[in-house]
Amino acid sequence: MLLLGAALAAWILSVQRMRGMDAGPGTDLGGLGWFLGIWVTMTAAMMLPSAAPTVLVYAHFSRSRRAGAFVAGYLVAWTLYGLAAYGAYRLVAGAGFGWLDWRREGPYVAGAAIAAAGLYQLTPLKEACLRRCRGPLGFLVRGWREGRTGAVRMGAEHGLVCVGCCWGLMLALFALGVMSLFWTALVAAAIFAEKVLPHGQRVARVLALVLVVLGVLVAFTPGHVPQLTQPAPMEMSP
Repeated sequence: MLLLGAALAAWILSVQRMRGMDAGPGTDLGGLGWFLGIWVTMTAAMMLPSAAPTVLVYAHFSRSRRAGAFVAGYLVAWTLYGLAAYGAYRLVAGAGFGWLDWRREGPYVAGAAIAAAGLYQLTPLKEACLRRCRGPLGFLVRGWREGRTGAVRMGAEHGLVCVGCCWGLMLALFALGVMSLFWTALVAAAIFAEKVLPHGQRVARVLALVLVVLGVLVAFTPGHVPQLTQPAPMEMSP
C-alpha cells in the first residue's frame, strides 16, 4: 500500500508540474536540476506500479524493512537513463542541427525513433528482459545480497533489467512529447500491461506493431495523430 501510495502521489505531482507543458517532439528539457526533478517523479509514477510485484516478493523474502532501499536502487537505474537522455539532448541542441526542425526532417526523425522502439519490442534482448521482469523470483534467489547496501544493489540491478525492457517505450515517449500527460499515461499503461498482465509477451508483440504504425503516421501524416502536439520552429540553444 505504501508503494502504490507513493506511485499515486508521484502521479499527482507529475500532473501538477507537467500540465500545459506539452511541446511535442523535441520538447526543451530545461536545466539539469529541473529536468531531474520532473524525470524522477515521472518515472516513479510510471514504473512503480509495474515494479510492485517484484518489490513485494523482495519484501517477503527479506523479512525486513529494506524494501525502501530496494525501490531507491531501482529508481537510481532509471535516473541514469534520464541523465543519458538529457546528455544526448544537450549534444544535439548544442550542435544546432537545423534539419531536425519540424518543418524539415523533424517528423521523419521522430517517426523513425518510434518505429525503432517498435522493432526493439521483437528483439531477443527485449524478450529476455521482459521475462525476467515478469518472473523475478530466480533473480532474487540467485542474486540475493544481505543488508541495506545489498538491497540498493539488488534494486539497481533489477532497475537496469527494467531499463533494458522499457527503454524503447521511453524513447517513443521522448519522440512523442516527454511532457505530454496523455502520452505519458499511455506509455505507462503499455509498460504495466506487458510486465504485469497475463500474456505479457503477446502484449509486447502487439505493441511492436502499434509503434511501427504510429511511427509511420508521425513521419508522414503527423497532423492526423491524436493528441500529438506539433512543435514550433526549433530554436537550438548553444
